[in-house]
Amino acid sequence: MASLYLNSLLPLLSSHPQKLIEPSSCSSSSLLSTSNRNEVAPLKPIVINGDPPTFVSAPARRIIAVGDLHGDLSKARDALQLGGVLSSDGRDQWIGQDTVGDILDRGDDEIAILSLLRSLDVQAKANGGAVFQVNGNHETMNVEGDFRYVDARAFDECTDFLDYLEDYAQDWDKAFTNWIFESRQWKEDRRSSQTYWDQWNVVKRQKGVIARSVLFRPGGRLACELARHGVVLRINNWVFCHGGLLPHHVAYGVERINREVSTWMRSATNYEDSPQMPFIATRGYDSVVWSRLYSRETSELADYQIEQVSKILRDTLDAVGAKAMVVGHTPQLSGVNCEYGCGIWRVDVGMSSGVLDSRPEVLEIIGDKARVIRSNRDTLHELQIADYI
Repeated sequence: MASLYLNSLLPLLSSHPQKLIEPSSCSSSSLLSTSNRNEVAPLKPIVINGDPPTFVSAPARRIIAVGDLHGDLSKARDALQLGGVLSSDGRDQWIGQDTVGDILDRGDDEIAILSLLRSLDVQAKANGGAVFQVNGNHETMNVEGDFRYVDARAFDECTDFLDYLEDYAQDWDKAFTNWIFESRQWKEDRRSSQTYWDQWNVVKRQKGVIARSVLFRPGGRLACELARHGVVLRINNWVFCHGGLLPHHVAYGVERINREVSTWMRSATNYEDSPQMPFIATRGYDSVVWSRLYSRETSELADYQIEQVSKILRDTLDAVGAKAMVVGHTPQLSGVNCEYGCGIWRVDVGMSSGVLDSRPEVLEIIGDKARVIRSNRDTLHELQIADYI
């Protein structure tokens, strides 16, 4: 999946739950009306367990779940504006309360999207909200060095980004947060200097591959950035993951899975004792980021298969202590939808121009209720809303 807006919190130790900045009592977006219309009460603080975050308590918060972004910055902005968490004035300002996920591959603004999410994270925390990311199969593939789905222009972005880092004297946090505001100019400068023969420039292409390898290999700057986020996240009684969570994943331990994937991403692989890529989470048809068990069209399944999948889903939700699961990974031609008594929500609509180029849709969750918010034709401000209980 891609992003969750209630998406990226600073890593906190699993053994010591910690609180985010409490909502300001003077911020209307951080207030919850009481029975007395003349009184307002501040929301309870968001509490996170796990490193990376795995279990989150966020009472009375509005959650916006956004599916796979795949390097399309324009569609990412559209989706965030549709969810009411991003300003539409071009300044990329957080305007929501709280706001799942392939961000990488198939597009050419991957680092810019990661930068945008980090910037929104900083702004959200200052206003009592939060932004989480859930890593998907394309994130783990890139850390593994599998670049088969990388857009050619995405290699150029990696080259530019490494050069850009030098301008900040390797001040990572400042450089990474600001890239969303400066990447457009770098892209325009590159385009203006390109020639017809660049598409056959093997040296230029190799430079891009090397730049991407440096950034995404285990221990690399962007691999460590991805390591801040897990592959499984439970917020209140909703669980989010990219492909699908299964009973044996829960038995293994979702916090353990997140920790092992994060450790692998952070650790350089040039040592004999370097951690191996966690198979249960990142490899195989039934791993957390690759499973499509819950995403198949039920019309293609026999009754006994539907009952089997339904039981697996119920057992998983019971084991993890959740009401429903939200997944991405498999583009839904019918848009965001739910199945199995709305125990599973599928939020990947293939919005990226590198996938289906469909209109953005988001899932809004408030308490135990969820609804789909989609744009009406090409107008983001004319919304069609489907409510579910």
